[in-house]
Amino acid sequence: MVKKHKPVAAMFGGSFDPPHLGHQSIVQEVIKNLDIETLLVVPTYLNPFKVSSLASIAMRLEWCHILFDDIPKVVVDDYEIQEGKSTYTSDSVKHFNIAYNVKYLIIGSDNLASLTKWHQYEWLNENIIWVIVTRNGYTLDVEGLREWKVLTLDEEISSTTIRTSKDLHYVDNKIKKSVQTVLEGKTLMTIEERVENIVNILDDKKADEIEVFNLENADYIAKRVVIANSLNGKHTLALADHLKKGLKETGDSILASDMSDDWVVADLGDILIHIMIPEYRQRYSLEQFLSELVENQKKNKDIDPA
Repeated sequence: MVKKHKPVAAMFGGSFDPPHLGHQSIVQEVIKNLDIETLLVVPTYLNPFKVSSLASIAMRLEWCHILFDDIPKVVVDDYEIQEGKSTYTSDSVKHFNIAYNVKYLIIGSDNLASLTKWHQYEWLNENIIWVIVTRNGYTLDVEGLREWKVLTLDEEISSTTIRTSKDLHYVDNKIKKSVQTVLEGKTLMTIEERVENIVNILDDKKADEIEVFNLENADYIAKRVVIANSLNGKHTLALADHLKKGLKETGDSILASDMSDDWVVADLGDILIHIMIPEYRQRYSLEQFLSELVENQKKNKDIDPA
């Protein structure tokens, strides 16, 4: 039996909040200097060491596609975003190893101090080659690393600096306008604020019987679910279009959707939106299922002594 060839790949993960010229330089230098067939750019759902991001998940993913899709060998992959939760790097490497031979993992030298705290660090250290991007102020302490390469770059810029200073000098012109929009007024919205915005958008277009379910602690694919009635099939699609436009104005957007005249499902990663004609809502009793999930999570919380 002939063993199927798997492309040799490097993985470059991060929040990309926002992506900047430094990220672009890393991508270009990796392709130039490493013997790889694919460079996987993997935006995180949320960095395990952070509690929030500035731009929405959809916006960060869109920025990455705009900047990297046209570069040969680069693949922007939304695996971690579709997971809908903070994902360990080791889990991502194992996932991509199904289709690729992930040989290299790209990190900044600022990660070295906490590297041993990473989930399954020993497994990573045994199975990949670390590509360390230098940053001023951080020493190259490579003690304990099995194998590594150093990538020296001149750009000294970070996403944090861009967010705090609002200096767009290091942001590519292709995304500068949308980054500026986020920085200038579209401050980080909590999930409650985002849900409230969704409800207002739907209500503005005459959606009926809007209901929100908080599934924060339930074993479900989203943290919030919004259900709304449309008047008819034509109104269902009109609501979906109005929703898409309204979300874009606030820096939020739909990651995936399934649309018909009778039922629209819009996936924002941590929020699911269902727009249905009344007959479908009654027939499928989705809110009954969600209400039971909410009730079960309350019972589990009462039982759990923690």
